[in-house]
Amino acid sequence: MESYERKQIIYKCILVVVFVACITAVITCYAAFNCMEQNYFLVTGDIGENSKQNINTISSALKDFRKLIDEYYIGDVDEKKVMDETIKGYVNGLDDEYSEYMTAEEWEEYQINTLGNYVGIGIYMTQDVAGNVVVIEPIEGSPAEAAGLQANDYIVEVDGESVIGQDTAKVSSKIKGEEGTMVKLKVIRDNQYVTIDVERKAIKVYHVKNEMLENNIGYIKLSTFDEGCSDEFETAFKDLQGKGAQKLIIDLRDNTGGLVDEALKIADMIVPKDKKLLITKNSKGEKETTVAKQDVMIDMDIIVLVNGYSASASEILVGCLQDNKEAQIVGTTTYGKGVIQNVFSLSDGSVLKLTTAEYFTPNETQINKKGINPDFAVQLVPEAEGQEEIDEQLNKALEMLKQ
Repeated sequence: MESYERKQIIYKCILVVVFVACITAVITCYAAFNCMEQNYFLVTGDIGENSKQNINTISSALKDFRKLIDEYYIGDVDEKKVMDETIKGYVNGLDDEYSEYMTAEEWEEYQINTLGNYVGIGIYMTQDVAGNVVVIEPIEGSPAEAAGLQANDYIVEVDGESVIGQDTAKVSSKIKGEEGTMVKLKVIRDNQYVTIDVERKAIKVYHVKNEMLENNIGYIKLSTFDEGCSDEFETAFKDLQGKGAQKLIIDLRDNTGGLVDEALKIADMIVPKDKKLLITKNSKGEKETTVAKQDVMIDMDIIVLVNGYSASASEILVGCLQDNKEAQIVGTTTYGKGVIQNVFSLSDGSVLKLTTAEYFTPNETQINKKGINPDFAVQLVPEAEGQEEIDEQLNKALEMLKQ
């Protein structure tokens, strides 16, 4: 009898372990399907018959699982956290690196960052092909720059907590905090660990900087295509024009993208009216062509600098100018993000950022997973220790414009 009871106890323990192991995947489907079903009607007013059947089948099965959880699970269930995390898991299951679910709080933070004002340390970050978070560059005049953070630093810890394997959004949220507080970062630099303390401050991001170079050549650097950057670009160009600029270099290196409309507004300043700027194709295979709407404002020789971190909206501008023969492209092949995301607001303030279209250059050249090849390929050669850094790509652009 004692042996039988012991077996029953072991059997129940195994059941509990199995149920708990399944709960994340199960609740993911349940929560996500319910949330998607409720909000799908807000977007389309309809839902497919196959989707209805899947929802009904999964919902029925999940009710049984939930009964078991309620009966056997010993912990407390945070319903909101379960909902948020499991919907994220469901969207991650699309296997699309650009689609994501954001809670209302995360969406608010995202909007603040897009507008260029936040409390943090002032760095641009990205993920390399291995998923590591790497510093593209510190913002000029930022706490990060003052503390000594450098381009190509790999961030591995924030305040003693490992962030290896986490995406840039999560790492960014850990770095940000109240103004005046300190954050401790551990980075890998030249195969060595470096620990850097940085004070958090209010950061104002300026997307554009400009300067006059030799031989009446103007230079404009765009760091991102966040809201308002096209207005900043126009102001920068007029400033250079007023100083006598007759030719122009647009630097899109390390510009990982942003708002498509901002890139199109800049393209519209350069490409003649009614010329193609962009072609998009939606999930139904329907094509839409965007054309220039205004007369040319910038009519001069233009060189655009790009590299492997020039992505998304950067590639839209590059492809548009290249195909319309309004600029020559110098540098290395761009990143290859040729898809567009739309943001759908859900009833609780959260949002679903979903890949809804692929875009192509005016000549219908595919960009996604391929990138755009420059007209003149120029690699940057790492500077030797003790020697001054040489920007071969910029020098090539200057050489071409002097001719």
